[in-house]
Amino acid sequence: MNQSPLAILQQYWQHSTFRPQQEEIILAVLAQKDVLAILPTGGGKSVCFQVPALMRDGLCIVVSPLIALMKDQVENLRKKGIAAAALYSGMNIKEVHDTLNDASNGVYKFLYLSPERLETAIFREYLRHLHISLIAVDEAHCVSQWGYDFRPPYLRIAAIRHELPAVPVIALTASATPLVQDDIVDKLQLIQANIFRQSFAKPNLSYSVFKVNSKINKVFDILNNVPGSSIIYCRNRRLTKEVAHLLALQNITADFYHAGLSQDERSHRQEAWINNKTRVIVCTNAFGMGIDKADVKTVIHYDIPECLENYYQEAGRAGRDSKKAYAVLLYQQLDATALEHLPDVRFPVMYDIRKVYQSLADYLQVPVGSGEGYYYDFDLNEFVKNFKLDIHLVINTLKVLEQEGHLTFNESIFLPSQVKFLITKDTLLDFEQAHPALEEVIKCLLRTYEGVYDTRVSIHEKLIAKLTYKHVDHVKQQLLQLNTLGIIEYLPQKETPQIYFVLNRAPAQFLYINHENYLHRKQQFELRTAAMLRYLGLKTMCRSKHISAYFGDNNVEECGICDVCLQKKRSVLSAEEFKKIEAQILDNIHGRQTEVKALLGLIKGVKKENIWKVLDFLQAEKKLIINEFGVISET
Repeated sequence: MNQSPLAILQQYWQHSTFRPQQEEIILAVLAQKDVLAILPTGGGKSVCFQVPALMRDGLCIVVSPLIALMKDQVENLRKKGIAAAALYSGMNIKEVHDTLNDASNGVYKFLYLSPERLETAIFREYLRHLHISLIAVDEAHCVSQWGYDFRPPYLRIAAIRHELPAVPVIALTASATPLVQDDIVDKLQLIQANIFRQSFAKPNLSYSVFKVNSKINKVFDILNNVPGSSIIYCRNRRLTKEVAHLLALQNITADFYHAGLSQDERSHRQEAWINNKTRVIVCTNAFGMGIDKADVKTVIHYDIPECLENYYQEAGRAGRDSKKAYAVLLYQQLDATALEHLPDVRFPVMYDIRKVYQSLADYLQVPVGSGEGYYYDFDLNEFVKNFKLDIHLVINTLKVLEQEGHLTFNESIFLPSQVKFLITKDTLLDFEQAHPALEEVIKCLLRTYEGVYDTRVSIHEKLIAKLTYKHVDHVKQQLLQLNTLGIIEYLPQKETPQIYFVLNRAPAQFLYINHENYLHRKQQFELRTAAMLRYLGLKTMCRSKHISAYFGDNNVEECGICDVCLQKKRSVLSAEEFKKIEAQILDNIHGRQTEVKALLGLIKGVKKENIWKVLDFLQAEKKLIINEFGVISET
C-alpha cells in the first residue's frame, strides 16, 4: 500500500492528525525497528500498530490477554472494513483450523490471540504458512513478573522470534515503571528497541482524595455538582449492586457491571452507558478495557486500588475529550489499614497453597500426572462451600498457581451454543417428513452452518430465530427436542469460569514454587501498596507530579488543579483575603452569567493572579462552573 500513515488514519479513523508520538512510533515500525511504546490510557495505542500493518503486505499478529478486549478490537476493525479475526478459549477445533487456514490464505489483516495460543500444536503447524509482517504485544507489562499483572504465558512470546527473526515487534503498555520497562525489553528480546514514552501528565484531569465518614454521601455530592457521565469503581460485585441501587433512589440513572453477569447483560449495560442512556456505571475493575468513551466527567474510586498502575489506568478513563474532568478517590481509615496488610493476604503461605491445590484437584477429579492441556468448568462458590475454604485465600492461591505456570483461571469464559447432526441425511429426510413442525429449524441449520455433519459447530439461536421468524425461546425448545430425540447433539451456550491445567497435576507435597521469585514478587507488591498509601497522604506534592514520577517521568510540572495544588494556592492568601475575594466573585455572578474577562475588571484592587487562585478553588469545590468559552455561572 503506497498511502502515507496520515492518509490511512484519515481513511479508516476519520482523524486529520495523529496524537502525540503516534506518527513517530508508526515510522519506527515501518523502518523494521523493534518498539516499546508506553502510552497512557486513551493515548491511542492500537493505532500505533494497526496503521503500519495496513501499510504492509502480510498479517499482523496481536497478542492480547483479555478475550473481551480481543473481541472488541476485532469488531471495531470489521466495522471499518478491515478483515480481522481472533482465537480465544471456547472455540472448537474446526473453528480454530478454519480461522488459521483463512489467515494463511491472506483473508485477514489482523489475527488476535492469547499468548497461550502461540505454543499450541495447531498454531505451530500453521505458523510457517502465515505471512507475518508484524507482531504486536498489547498489555506488554504482563511479561514482567515484577509488574502488577504478571502472566507467565507472555514469556513464551520470545520463542516465536527465533522462527521469525526478520519480523519487527511492537510492545505496548499504558503503565510501566522503569524496572518493568527494562524487563519488557529483556523478556521480549527486543533488539535495539526504540522506546517511546508519552508524558503521564493529564492537564485536564483534576485528582483529589477524600477521607470520609460516608462514601455514598460524598458520591451524591460529587454527582450533583459535576454533571455528565461517570464511572464508579468498587472492590467487589456486591458493592456495585448496592451503590447503583442507592444512586437510583436519588433519581440518578445508574447500573452495575461485573464479570459475574452474562455476556448479554454486560453488553447491554455497557452500550446503555456509552450511549448516555445510563449516566453512571458502577463496576469492578472488570469494566473499562477497550472502552472508547471520550466524555466521561468523573471517575470515582469507592475503594482504594491496590497500586498506582491500576489507579492511573482507571482514573485515566475520565476526560479523554481533553475537557475538564475529575478523578476522585474516597477512603476510610479501615481501607488504608487493609491495604497495609494486603501483601500477606495476596501471598499465602506454602501450607495454604498446597491445601487449596489439593482441594482443587479433588474437586475437578484430576489424578496425579494428568490434566495438562485440559479445561475444567469451575464453580468458585460451590468449591469454597464444599471444601470450607476462605474465598479470598482461594482466589489469591489461584493467582499464585497461575504466576508459577501451573494453571490459568479464566473468571468468565463464553462458550457459544454448538450443534452436530448425529444421523445420516437419508434418515434425516424421513424424520423431517414425520415431524414437519421441526423441519424449518433443521433446514435453517443445514443452510446456515457448514460442516454441521462433521463436527460441533457454533450456532446463534437469535440468528436462527430471525431467519425462521420464530421467537428465540421457541428455537431453543425445538433444538432441545431434537437433542432429546437423538437427531442432533445440542450444547446450549454457557458462561462459566474455567481452570486450564498448563502442567500435569502434581502431588500437592511436591508442588513446585520458586521461593526466591515468590518472595521477590511479594516485595515488589509491598512497594506498590506503599506507593499507593503515600499517594493518599500527599500534603505538599502535586498528585499528577507524584504519579508521573512513579512511572519515571520526572519532568512534569505541577498540574495546578489537583486538591493539593488548589490547597496550596489557597494557603498563599490569608483566610481573610480569600473570603473577601470569594465574596466579590459570588456577588458578581449571582443570578447571571459573567465572562471571566469582565469579572477580572469588576474586582478592583486585587491582583488578577489571586482572583484566578480563588476561581480555580471555587470551581474545584463545585461552587461555580467556567465553560469552554470562559463564561462563569453558579452551580
